[in-house]
Amino acid sequence: MLTQALSEKSAHHLELEDKHGAHNYHPVPVVLERGKGVFVWDVDGKRYYDFLSGYSALNQGHCHPRIINALVEQAQKLTLTSRAFFNNKMGGVCQIHY
Repeated sequence: MLTQALSEKSAHHLELEDKHGAHNYHPVPVVLERGKGVFVWDVDGKRYYDFLSGYSALNQGHCHPRIINALVEQAQKLTLTSRAFFNNKMGGVCQIHY
């Protein structure tokens, strides 16, 4: 639990998520707004090291230009598929990483 008072901006975002979001996690009461490399910033401009890295989903850092370019290129073709279907990328990714 944070010992300092939350800003009005942070409190607003936390209230919205508490009211409308799923309650499957107990996140730290910090409202992130942006990230770059190993850092993330909250809605009040405070900088943090991102040691959690999206539970290893973001261990390459935030907003790397090559990754952003690849994301945009793929999103212009096919943004997301349900796991109820196959797609032309998953098998190759699994082969490389497993």
